[in-house]
Amino acid sequence: MHHRIQFRTAVSVVAIACLLAATRSAAAQDAPIDYKAEKPFTAQHTMVVTIHHDATDAGVSVLRAGGNAVDAAVAVGFALAVVHPAAGNLGGGGFMLLRSAKKGDAHFIDFREEAPGAATANMYLDANGKPIPNASTLGMKAMGVPGSVAGLVYAEKHYGRLTLAQVMAPAIRLAHDGFTLSADEAQELHNRKLAQFAASHRIFQRDGNYYNAGDVFRQPELAKTLAAIAADPESFYHGALAHTIAAFMQQNGGLITGQDLAHYTVKDRAPLTAEYRGHTIITAPPSSSGGIALIQTLQMLTGVNLAKMGDRTPEEMHWIIEAFRRAYMDRSDYDGDTDYVRFPLQQMLDSKYLAAFAASIDPARATPSAQLHRPAGFLPDPPKATPLPEESHNTTHFSVMDAEGNAVAVTYTLNSSYGSGVTVDGLGFLLNDEMDDFTTQIGAPNIYGLIQSPNNSIAPGKRPLSCMTPTIVLGTGRQRKKVALVLGSPGGSTIPTTVVNDLISVIDGGLNIQQSVDAPRFHHQYLPDTLQVESATPPQLVAALRKMDYKVVVSRSGWGDSECIAVNPKTGWLEAGQDSRHHYGKADGY
Repeated sequence: MHHRIQFRTAVSVVAIACLLAATRSAAAQDAPIDYKAEKPFTAQHTMVVTIHHDATDAGVSVLRAGGNAVDAAVAVGFALAVVHPAAGNLGGGGFMLLRSAKKGDAHFIDFREEAPGAATANMYLDANGKPIPNASTLGMKAMGVPGSVAGLVYAEKHYGRLTLAQVMAPAIRLAHDGFTLSADEAQELHNRKLAQFAASHRIFQRDGNYYNAGDVFRQPELAKTLAAIAADPESFYHGALAHTIAAFMQQNGGLITGQDLAHYTVKDRAPLTAEYRGHTIITAPPSSSGGIALIQTLQMLTGVNLAKMGDRTPEEMHWIIEAFRRAYMDRSDYDGDTDYVRFPLQQMLDSKYLAAFAASIDPARATPSAQLHRPAGFLPDPPKATPLPEESHNTTHFSVMDAEGNAVAVTYTLNSSYGSGVTVDGLGFLLNDEMDDFTTQIGAPNIYGLIQSPNNSIAPGKRPLSCMTPTIVLGTGRQRKKVALVLGSPGGSTIPTTVVNDLISVIDGGLNIQQSVDAPRFHHQYLPDTLQVESATPPQLVAALRKMDYKVVVSRSGWGDSECIAVNPKTGWLEAGQDSRHHYGKADGY
């Protein structure tokens, strides 16, 4: 048994001295990964898996102090706001899926950002009705009302065991005392977006005297903000912190007001559930589109014997890709925030509809997206849209299980890397650019290349459509009431397909959870009509897919960051999949 922790890029002598006990050699880690040889980190009672070792340590320390899985998840969420500023956040939003082992009930805590009261449907279009470049992704007009603080506080109050001050203590300490940067982390702070805003440039880039590997990164302003939240969480939305945020907005031309902050509420929703190969799938409801796409994809594959085809074979991938294509077609045309719009959710998840849609899959050839038609008689006619391709990959996910069998899957985000690039001066945290997830213009894609329907248009107080897909899977047979998998990933539009990749690799492919998260990923989102595969995909597999008429684009880098947990059905021990695509994550437990 070993702690799975990644630091692949060579670091300074100082950093090596600090981290040597917990890291592999840089030479070994720079070698290509044979994912089929990978073994998961195992622990008997508890597990925390995150993209950052300090955040994992925060979660484990809370579990050792008597906290449950929710306590640990809240500790991780606040810690990532310190040590992973590209995606961990106070100024963003997200989703927490939790399941109680004792009661068997599941809750989906929606703390997604909301459009400010001054937002309008055409706010990012010019006088000619064309999108204004960067208006929805950069600067003071790009941000929605943040929900992360409200969501984490709500989870702690309603489902945690410890006090908010106890679970936030590790994050406050990391911000005040600092943490040692690896080479990767130091390089990530060389971000052009951060350089455009004074407070961001000062805090994260030392006004141009950039951080190096081995440097200790301290954030005293953020430490004070975290301490203020721990002492009085209402302050962020109703008190002194809210007043500071609102004043900063007013002074710099932002849209968020004190009233917007005061009106923000967390939504405790019922998750979506479905069956797949005898497993119960518990996943994200709207305003996430991810859970819908996940269920639709799996349901279209129920009649296909993927296990017989073998993992990552052209035949298996073909069936999965074609199910992706159809699920994303529905996403493009229908999905939205159910608090504001009605769309045919139940019809979209209907088994007869999905079986009829799956029947249109050609067993031997790709179906061009332009020629794809839904089966008649199930759904209303959708609007049409024309794509313009673009793609980006950010956000962060983490998974937690405690000794009682409680499970938590959290995916939260600033949207693009470092969000809007804007740091609230004096408070030390970045704000999101989540407004880009709304439909800016019918037929035009967001930064993830996704075509949005009119159901996802901008409106005051509305939550933008998301692909985030935190998911919990229950076992089969005698284990049907116990957790089998805790899954999720960042990656924008690739999130649902990444979760499907991981889930099918375990259930149908027979891979362990570490092999599953490290296996080469593939993604199709209907429009643009291209199949994306990671560079680790074998060339002969790419060639076979091209012979099946797929327009294959080989990504120069990987995407996503699956931080997942599996429960061994024979031993009951917890097994972690800590994604090897990033180099400073960690799985730990006891």
